[in-house]
Amino acid sequence: MEIRRATTVAELLAAGHLYDGPPREEWAARFLAAPGHLMLIAYAEDGFPAGFVSGIEMLHPDKGAEMCLYELAVDESHRRRGIGRALTEALVTEARARGCRGAWVPVDTDNEPALATYRSAGAADEGVFAMLGWTFGGDD
Repeated sequence: MEIRRATTVAELLAAGHLYDGPPREEWAARFLAAPGHLMLIAYAEDGFPAGFVSGIEMLHPDKGAEMCLYELAVDESHRRRGIGRALTEALVTEARARGCRGAWVPVDTDNEPALATYRSAGAADEGVFAMLGWTFGGDD
């Protein structure tokens, strides 16, 4: 397995089977152009995109830079091989290299595979929290 930073729209689109829904070329281009956005893709020996992790570097006046692990996915046929942990560790390494003071990830408290992956990569439980959101109409 090889983990590489995605730098082209083609790479993001080729990993489309890993996303929750079909990728759109214009959104992939915006993702790559946005400062602080990062996607690392794990490739199997045959070049198949087996997993990805995306992160967003965030900056705040009183917190400095932090990395949010936005999403992690591993192809079902490649799970239980340490790919999720390796991707998580690679994102944390990149966050340190960028000078981030820390990294964090929101995760459902009943998502045991995700919790186990993040813990195996060194994350500590910081407690239960509620996540609230707004949904706006339209596709973009």
